[in-house]
Amino acid sequence: IFIMEWDNQTFNPDFILMGIFSYTPTHIFLFSLVLGIFTMALLANTLMLLLIYLDTRLHTPMYCLLSQLSLMDLMLICTTVPKMAHSYPSGRKSISVAGCEAQIFFYVSLLGAECFLLAVMAYDRYVAICYPLQYPSLINWKLCGLMAASSWILGAFDGIVELAATLSFSYCGSQEIAQFFCDVPALLHLSCTDTSTFETLIFICCVEMLLLPLSLIIISYTRVIITVIRMSSGEGRHKAFTTCTSHLIVVGMYYGAAMFIYMRPTSNRSPTQDKMVSAFYTILTPMLNPLIYSLQNKDVAKAFSKVLGKK
Repeated sequence: IFIMEWDNQTFNPDFILMGIFSYTPTHIFLFSLVLGIFTMALLANTLMLLLIYLDTRLHTPMYCLLSQLSLMDLMLICTTVPKMAHSYPSGRKSISVAGCEAQIFFYVSLLGAECFLLAVMAYDRYVAICYPLQYPSLINWKLCGLMAASSWILGAFDGIVELAATLSFSYCGSQEIAQFFCDVPALLHLSCTDTSTFETLIFICCVEMLLLPLSLIIISYTRVIITVIRMSSGEGRHKAFTTCTSHLIVVGMYYGAAMFIYMRPTSNRSPTQDKMVSAFYTILTPMLNPLIYSLQNKDVAKAFSKVLGKK
């Protein structure tokens, strides 16, 4: 059990989430837009999980990995948005220490797990496009399960490390977190102890969590593009380029935003920028992932039509 230390015990131990919106008409509209995006993300990712479960044609390693991505997106968006959706209209911005701990652990764990899973998915596409005949033997169910489980385990390990380090600090003075959820960089501003060592730890974790998987993704898709260029079939080139482009869009948005938040020094941070970028990859990306990765896929479209036909 991790206990936060407080220099002044008269303070209420709860944190105050300042949120991302005020009560102007523009911000009320933006809040409604966020709720719409949240609803679409829930429906799209739930639909993907159901389709992959119900249609036996989608019981393949590739769609197994896509189902894990949808599950991670569902959990990620449910870690932050429901609390914000409750706090904004009610005006109750406080969050308990236990609630803050839970947000930090799940948020960091899911962020890390998704980074590793996107790298695994890039490797899967590399094998499928570059070695199509050997794909069934190279990417079997056992390896697929191992890669998916490794993504979850590595993400959870990173969440435990950052949670333990963050909650070991003393917190004093203001309890107002300049975010709409308990984000680690935002919490560091409230600490009255030296956080330079922990910032170094975060940077090392980011190298492992972001740069190493990103390197694997770049290598995989470089090999894929070379193979696609050499294809004699124009239809094959088009299909492969479409797949690669959609995947790289997701990767660019997700990794770019995450590196912007976690790999900058504290002195260069702007609370407003952090809020906007955090909202982008914790709210918008979970909605875009199923649209870009899955729902435009012909096999998924056939599965959807099949399910509707049965209904």
